[in-house]
Amino acid sequence: MQEPPADTGVLSASLLLRPARTGNAFESTVHRLVQSIRLGLVAPGDRLPPERELAAMLGVSRDTVREAIASLAEAGYLAARRGRYGGTFVVDPVPSQERDPTVDPRGVESAAVLRDTLALRAVLEVGAVRRLAATELSAADRDRVWRAFEDCRDATHGDYRVQDSRFHLLLGELVGAPSLVPLLADVRLRLNAHLDRIPLLAPNIEHSNRQHEAIVAAVLKGQPEAATLAMEEHLEGSEQLLVGFLA
Repeated sequence: MQEPPADTGVLSASLLLRPARTGNAFESTVHRLVQSIRLGLVAPGDRLPPERELAAMLGVSRDTVREAIASLAEAGYLAARRGRYGGTFVVDPVPSQERDPTVDPRGVESAAVLRDTLALRAVLEVGAVRRLAATELSAADRDRVWRAFEDCRDATHGDYRVQDSRFHLLLGELVGAPSLVPLLADVRLRLNAHLDRIPLLAPNIEHSNRQHEAIVAAVLKGQPEAATLAMEEHLEGSEQLLVGFLA
């Protein structure tokens, strides 16, 4: 039986479980929990924090948390277990992601949505890595960056997208701007909806791993220009594949 996700390690499981600036408490709570599950911050089989802790983390009432958990249990994402080691757990496997309803596979609208997602990703991630490379990181955070790269490099075929998402989110987290992380998570979910529609190609994974290593090297050496160029090259490769298959 797995213990609750901890806030230590490569990427904090509670990264997205923060108060949101919205009056829709229930919807916001569901959104943050689903994001955390779909991006692999809380893995299949992991236990969620207790309701009291989740309510404090999200800045909502326990009733709101209880309603959100009940709704996600009904939708097949969560399951309750009783007993000494009980609690609320992410189901294993997680339900397959529905195709993004904004993505029309028939043509112009699909291409427009795809290009919007890619442009937004480039603005956020290139700017983030440039700033990160100009930041003096602690020894612990430098280790987290390297371990995130290794986790992605060593991932199985089926786990690669999750580890890739975690790698990119970690770079955003370490910038130190809490408002940036939800934006990166939102665009990553949009991106993954497109990536799920194309094949995972072994040569592309090899290229991505080499590019990740170049990004990490530039960040750890404190080289903003090199980090910017490495990230731009990395994102360009993904864009070419996605546009080639989908646009």
